[in-house]
Amino acid sequence: MRIGATIPNFQADSTKGPIDFYEWIGDSWCVLFSHPADFTPVCTTELGRIAVHQEHFEKRNVKVLAHSVDDLKCHVDWVNDIKSYCPDIIGNFPYPIIADPSRDLAVRFGMLDEKDKDNVELAQTVRALFIISPDKRVRLTMHYPTSTGRNVDEILRVIDSLQLTDRLKVIATPANWMPGTKVMILPSVSEEDADKLFPNGIERVSMPSGNVYVRTTTDYE
Repeated sequence: MRIGATIPNFQADSTKGPIDFYEWIGDSWCVLFSHPADFTPVCTTELGRIAVHQEHFEKRNVKVLAHSVDDLKCHVDWVNDIKSYCPDIIGNFPYPIIADPSRDLAVRFGMLDEKDKDNVELAQTVRALFIISPDKRVRLTMHYPTSTGRNVDEILRVIDSLQLTDRLKVIATPANWMPGTKVMILPSVSEEDADKLFPNGIERVSMPSGNVYVRTTTDYE
């Protein structure tokens, strides 16, 4: 699933009941993320930390949907382990985990090579993560090896960037950007328009090339 592609609708069983993806996502954003298998240590930490951060996803209008190739019974048992390991999860486990024992969804989403999907030894999905906007388009992808867990703060940071740049289509966020810090004004925006759009100040950086293309501002809230 490449950036900009429309994610196909699908139906699946989950720990929260049957899901029709388009109906389930509605007008929300979505983080869809996969795991190599249930009862694995790194995956347990990832699902736990995302569950603890549930309120941060909710306030951004983001629904969370996990995926693993094991069956529903394994998922239910695994959720109990995750809650035991992460006692700071408040109440019920907050988001669904898709059951995909046939591995058909894993293949459709490019998490697994189709030729390996029936080989138990090889059929472990990579740590794939997709951020999907309400129009069902893939806006960002992350792929990690099975040995490396994901950073929840980074997931939230890129959601903030995507939502901000959707709202203000004349900016981009620089390396290490955090909400409230400087953003970049796109080179396609004229100097005249930039001054009108950001009347409270623009910092223009002089480059040895003589080209003025680095313009930053904090005037975007």
